[in-house]
Amino acid sequence: MKEQVRWIYIFNGIIIMMLLGTVYSYSIFRKSLEEMFRIGSAESGLPYMVALGFYALFMFLSGKMIERFHPRRMMLFGGFLVSLGWILSYFASGVTHLVVTYGMIAGAGVGIAYGVIINVVAKWFVDKRGFAVGLVLIGFGMSPLIVAPIVRSLISNFGIMNTFLTLGLAYAVLIPVLAIPFRYPKQNETDGFDKIQNVSGDLNSFTTSEMVKSKRFKGLYINFIIGTMIGLMLIGLTFGIGTDYVGMSPTTVTAMISAFAIFNGMGRPFSGWLTERLSPLKSMLISYGLIMIASVIMIISQGRMPVLYFVAFAMFWFNLGSWLAIAPTTTILFFGAKNYSQNYSVVFTAYGIGAILGVLTSGVFIDIVRNYSILFYYIFLLGLIGVFVCSTMLKDHSRNTV
Repeated sequence: MKEQVRWIYIFNGIIIMMLLGTVYSYSIFRKSLEEMFRIGSAESGLPYMVALGFYALFMFLSGKMIERFHPRRMMLFGGFLVSLGWILSYFASGVTHLVVTYGMIAGAGVGIAYGVIINVVAKWFVDKRGFAVGLVLIGFGMSPLIVAPIVRSLISNFGIMNTFLTLGLAYAVLIPVLAIPFRYPKQNETDGFDKIQNVSGDLNSFTTSEMVKSKRFKGLYINFIIGTMIGLMLIGLTFGIGTDYVGMSPTTVTAMISAFAIFNGMGRPFSGWLTERLSPLKSMLISYGLIMIASVIMIISQGRMPVLYFVAFAMFWFNLGSWLAIAPTTTILFFGAKNYSQNYSVVFTAYGIGAILGVLTSGVFIDIVRNYSILFYYIFLLGLIGVFVCSTMLKDHSRNTV
């Protein structure tokens, strides 16, 4: 019975994550916003950048509060902010307004709700946290599979502002209903699943202050910045690169984004499992290897071959999903489960830094050079830096050095 009960958190968590993951469909909004407000790539990326930054910030701020309040209450509050931000975006008169509504308000709500789901699932699945957390994160990564065609259709038929309103109202209903079952397990409800927890090193738990002083934390943090920086800048530009650089139709690119979402979603459980099965170091190096191969594909093709665009961006989306499973799984393996919610909320601030750096630098490069090709040289360089950091700061991953 306990085994059946805990799977409701995976099922409902996937659906809620799918709603929260609409941020990954921002590239579809971006072209319409540029035309409506007559702005460039750097400005149009600001709401997306701020949303990701506040998502990371409020996951950090709510890290300590998650343990103090019932998870359902936290979910309802987060869901309220998400829907409010989208609804208020309907009234936006410029990009600055969207930075506040879509970026700050909705982004904060995503961070709160996201953190609660991960924490609840991690507490119920003490025997297979990496796989379980990766599985529930499928919803966030695969959101564009469902959401991108809907968003594209709504924008085409009703306009971008009505799309903001429609999605906000839908989230105001769906998230509270799906949040109803969420609670933490009682002590005896996870007793049968604790053997692997002890074997995997969860008894050796670090406090947050101990964690941030360790060399492994610094290595994980820098690599998480690089991994998310690459993934988030490209997800935000996927639509524009497909239409403007490769020359495909908006309909074709939208369909491809739905396919990319599958790769993004599958990267999460696979990489969570791989990180536990091999090691955090090896899973990170595999990810960087794939990222650099995808960069080379785009450099060689020079935007002239849609098939190679599809292959490269499937790899880019897969690897963003991978990092969002590698990071929480590594946090547990390195620093234990006892203080996981607080520890990962600190680790996750790297996601916000990666979002800001990735979106800002890519937007500036594009506005200056007026060509997307420079991005792929930049990404290849970031991959090399990541490999160097892995090799120097995580090579002693098997020992509890600090």
